Amino acid sequence: MTQAQLPYVLLYLCSTFLASVSQVLLKKAALREHKTLLEEYTDWRVILGYGLFVGCTLLTMLAYKGVPLNVGPVLEATGYLYVTVFGVTIFHEKMNPKKIAALVMIVVGIFIYAL
Repeated sequence: MTQAQLPYVLLYLCSTFLASVSQVLLKKAALREHKTLLEEYTDWRVILGYGLFVGCTLLTMLAYKGVPLNVGPVLEATGYLYVTVFGVTIFHEKMNPKKIAALVMIVVGIFIYAL
């Protein structure tokens, strides 16, 4: 990675992080009880979550100005790490050996590619 690519890589990682935050917002909204279908879709979490997804799409497109196409999926894989951390800390989801093994493989893959 060159010095000129670094801002674009950071932008891509920021986009991936914000996409993970939007997933949390959508899950929080889905866990709430809504009286009507309209209330379900006009919940502020849903609106903000989808708004963040649109913003993340634009940020990712901008990041690809400096990120090679073969690096994008590797950076996108960091989203699995963010979502797992959010799931454990916010939703109190339990980790099992299969999930831990999968995360280790993702991290190893990212490091191998970075070498």
